[in-house]
Amino acid sequence: MPTDTQHARRGPRLLARVLAPLLAALALVLTPDTLVPGAGAGTAEAASVCQGRPARTITFATGELRLYRTRHYACAVTVAKRPGARRPMAVSLQPRGGRPAVRAGRFDRQAGPVTVHALNRCVRASGSVAGQGTSVGWILC
Repeated sequence: MPTDTQHARRGPRLLARVLAPLLAALALVLTPDTLVPGAGAGTAEAASVCQGRPARTITFATGELRLYRTRHYACAVTVAKRPGARRPMAVSLQPRGGRPAVRAGRFDRQAGPVTVHALNRCVRASGSVAGQGTSVGWILC
């Protein structure tokens, strides 16, 4: 049978085990968005889905084709000018001498990203939104 001393020691430990997760959850809920990395980055301009620096942006009637470049890779994404209802969108990126990486379907905001290995290679890209689009020849050489 436990003594009064054992009950006295168990009480604070039990209380700490119950309160610690609750306090941690409360701290996460009450933390301002500016302290949490990535919070509030709901716009396409705030954060990119591709790695690397922006290399080129080609605009067309219904959207734009964005190209990014790192030392070893090239990345492309097609972004609709007016996000909204799902519509046919596509993006394609092909390194010289390689097969194209294609992402096509019905999207509401963007198609992609598609990434290809492009170390010391030119790439060819195309993108379309709702049947209108653009394509570029060998670039980023």
